[in-house]
Parts: sequence; C-alpha cells; structure tokens
Amino acid sequence: QVQLVESGGGLVQAGGSLRLACAASGRSFSRYNMGWFRQAPGKEREFVAGISWSGGGTYLQDSVKGRFTISRDNGRNTVYLQMNSLKPEDTAVYYCAVGSKKYYFAISNRENEYDSWGQGTQVTVSS
Repeated sequence: QVQLVESGGGLVQAGGSLRLACAASGRSFSRYNMGWFRQAPGKEREFVAGISWSGGGTYLQDSVKGRFTISRDNGRNTVYLQMNSLKPEDTAVYYCAVGSKKYYFAISNRENEYDSWGQGTQVTVSS
C-alpha cells in the first residue's frame, strides 16, 4: 500500500498561481502513473491531470490545458501540479492518486484506474 500526502493548497485571487505537491511513500513510486483529481462542492470528483510513470507523458483535462502543468520527481517520490491563471471555477479539493498498474502505457482519467488516494488539499480561488 502507498501513502500519499498533498500540500500547497490555499486561498488565491483569480489570475494567481499555486503549486500542489503530493509526496508518496510505501510503494515503488517510479513504477506507477500518477493523477490529480478535484472535487468542487456539490459536484462529483473529476480528473484534472495525469502523468506517466517515467514522466515522459502527460494528459490534462481540456479546461486546464495551457494553465496547469503536471510533473514528477521520482527521486523525491513527489508529483506536482503547477496551477497558473487560476479561475474561481478551479475552487475544489484536489486529490492525488496512484495508478493501479505497474509500468502502464496509458494515462487514465478514470477513478477506478487509481487505487490509492491522498486526503486532499483545498484550493480556493476568489474573484
């Protein structure tokens, strides 16, 4: 089993930036794809971004393309989500998750393809 701890959330004005980090322990981090999801009040959790186990491939939800970047540092067992040009609609609890398959070739946007989740970090964007 893997433990994930997110950090970096907070309150920011529209147009501002935040960098989320997710530190992993307990599993061979570098063998698994990683994802970021978010859940806004009253809405279902949705996929935001994913990155391949090697870091060579990324996949972002259309609404965040050009504004968010996902990256990872396998030496530090950490995945990051750089969020720029934030909008009020980005307000949500952000979760990181570990892919369920080792060395998997595809970056999934489906929750059931991830089997370990962090506790979440709140991001609030004021207008």
